This record gives sequence, C-alpha cells and structure tokens, in this order.
Amino acid sequence: MAAQPDSRGSDHPPAAARDLRWDIIELLFFAYRDFVGDADQELEAFGFGRAHHRVIHFVTRYPGLKVADLLDVLRITKQSLGRVLKQLLDEGYIVQKTGNNDRRQRLLYATLKGEALVGKLAGLQTDRINRAITGIDPAGVETVRTFLRAMIDRDDPDKVLEAIFGGRKTRE
Repeated sequence: MAAQPDSRGSDHPPAAARDLRWDIIELLFFAYRDFVGDADQELEAFGFGRAHHRVIHFVTRYPGLKVADLLDVLRITKQSLGRVLKQLLDEGYIVQKTGNNDRRQRLLYATLKGEALVGKLAGLQTDRINRAITGIDPAGVETVRTFLRAMIDRDDPDKVLEAIFGGRKTRE
C-alpha cells in the first residue's frame, strides 16, 4: 500500500503503520537535554544561552571563521547571529577582523576570555562524554562517531564539514 500525503503534504505512512524508533528518539532527546544542560547552567551566570555557546564554540575551534560560514554551519539568520555576536563582541569574548585579501570579509576570533569559557564548557561536556563511553571499546566509540555523523542531513555534511574542517571529513 503506497503512502498518501497527509495534511502537511508528507508522504510518510501514518505512525501506526511504521516501526517508530521511540527508544532512540527519547534517548537522543534526554541525552541532548543533559549534554547541553551542563553548559546551560554555566552560561546562565554570564547571561548567555545556547546560541552564544554555539557561536563561541565554533569561533574558538576555527579561528578566522568567516561570518558567512558561521551562518551556514549554524543554520541561523543574519539577524539572529547579529544579536548574539554583538553581545559576544561587546563583552570581549570574540573579536572581528577584516579579511586580508577581501576587506568585505568579517573574520571571527576568540579572545583569551572566550577561549577560557569554551574550555570550561567543553570540559563539562567532555566529562559527560567520558562517563558515557566508559567501558566501551575503541570500535564502539567509532560506532558512536559513525552514528552521529550519519544523523547529519545527507545534503549538508560535505558543506558543513568543509566549512568547519577545511575539507577534512573527520576530526579527533
């Protein structure tokens, strides 16, 4: 029996007709909640939220990241980024420089203050990851990486990974 489009135009069969992965869906929901929750508590003291965390994370990890690439990676509007970026710039967590070859480019760099914040947040998240993978052998950890990479939209990985990793498809 072919699936009929629903009222939203989706051609997925009704939920009752499919085997839904409630186990994985709920595990991902709670894992994400707690993974970002560790950082959320720390960020709250600075008046920052998850958007600030994502911006400062990628700027710290990839110095000289172009604003245009950051917009692509985060999939947010220029307006949304502008508000968050202004606060991070004003409070001294990020600096913005013009490109050497193209003066229209806006390149972002974390300050020492920004790097310290990202280090603290990444430490909290690394602790959670390390607790979760305790007892898992290296092959199992690679399976986790493979699974997470596969969760990225099929049309997007090359663009995102190229923007982030400069063309490398994996990152330790």
